[in-house]
Amino acid sequence: MTPPSHTRCDLLLTGGTVITVDDARSVHRTGAVAVSGSRIVAVGTAAELADWRADTVIDCSGRAVLPGFVDGHSHLYQALARGLGEGMSIVPWLCEFMWPYSIAMTQEDAVAAARLGVVEAMRAGITTIIDNHYAPSDLATTLAVADVIEDAGLRGVVARGVIGDRTEIAARRGQPSGLFRYSNAEELAITREAIQHRPRGSKVEIWPAPLNLTYVDQDLVRGCVELAAEFDTRWHTHCCESSSDPRSYVEQYGLRPVQWLAKEGLLDHRATLAHAIWLDDHEIEQVGMAGAGVAHNPASNAYLASGTMRLRELRNQGATVALGSDGPSCGHRQDLFEAMKLSIFAQRLATLDPTAARAEDALVLATREGAQYAGIDAGVLEPGRLADIIVVDLDRPHLRPLHRAVSSLVYSARGSDVETTIVGGQIVYHKGQCVLVDEDAAIAQAQYRAERLVDRAGMTALRMPWSN
Repeated sequence: MTPPSHTRCDLLLTGGTVITVDDARSVHRTGAVAVSGSRIVAVGTAAELADWRADTVIDCSGRAVLPGFVDGHSHLYQALARGLGEGMSIVPWLCEFMWPYSIAMTQEDAVAAARLGVVEAMRAGITTIIDNHYAPSDLATTLAVADVIEDAGLRGVVARGVIGDRTEIAARRGQPSGLFRYSNAEELAITREAIQHRPRGSKVEIWPAPLNLTYVDQDLVRGCVELAAEFDTRWHTHCCESSSDPRSYVEQYGLRPVQWLAKEGLLDHRATLAHAIWLDDHEIEQVGMAGAGVAHNPASNAYLASGTMRLRELRNQGATVALGSDGPSCGHRQDLFEAMKLSIFAQRLATLDPTAARAEDALVLATREGAQYAGIDAGVLEPGRLADIIVVDLDRPHLRPLHRAVSSLVYSARGSDVETTIVGGQIVYHKGQCVLVDEDAAIAQAQYRAERLVDRAGMTALRMPWSN
């Protein structure tokens, strides 16, 4: 008798509801995913993959298996100030809280914050983080933060926040002088060296990130865009988060920020714009025509009462839209389940249209479209893609009965329901345990650093209970 033939792989996930987010939006009610090395090699029903054998098999019965989430805009350094800054709009929140906190940070603080942040992220199914880091932004700290992300097993980007010379808009807004540590030339030189250490194709890349289109010098923005083109990478910036941003820009320069980018030939597929709330019709069209990316941050936009991005219009025009948590001090939880749900609710409230966004749309933003935004070959469960995969426990009271898996995940699941996080075929979190990070040590170090940092920044009053 001829022995049965088997196909081998390194990792086999079987028996779960496999949500592929592929072109056909296939869902296998009892499915399986096979992984060899860093890539997916087979996806289908459990019956179709019954002959596969693996060194590691995970029984996913009662679970959902789906692509890992991409957090398109975060600030890991904010983790030491979670819960402070209550009741402020964006400009006072920055000037009276976040900037003083940022100025007081040390490299050790930033590393502790990043380590806590990556633990939270992987526990919530985030496999790729775009970390807009600028506190502090010296070369050593920038690279140390990238090391923290990679050492935890995650994929991502450190978008180095570039501020440069103090502009008239920055001065009018009352931004403290301590923010402006480097000249324009120094900013570009540090960013160049950082990119050379972690170029395109690194597991954690460095991107140029002029911090905000409104108050960063136009020549410095141009220099950052040129750096991105030179190194064939992407660039990142805050764009029109506040309603005052386009007004300030028009007063100073005579046109709106995105209009200026397009006019100067700087708006292209490399651009990733965080927020992009206060765009007019023409700017939305320009962003779409350029094939630029936009990070939608519904939790922080609601927290700071900044407004609601015009999601449907941007996507209809061709923009790539990712979801972002916007950091632990503004979004408060790095939980893209929450972001998916809030993204739908925000659109429906803004338009009074229950069809403005659906659960399926939100899942695409968190996975497939997020991966396109980040420039990685992930976000879909299909052969050949990077094996960035999460397993979510569906056997919980708030997720039963189960009728439509996508709806249940988007509206009812939360980050704590993630059971396994896999990045490039490597299990980095499983059943309550981070594999490569000492979670208890990360929490203890973050608490220790946070208490001293808040004191050093002169913000102890913000800790008072029931403070205004």
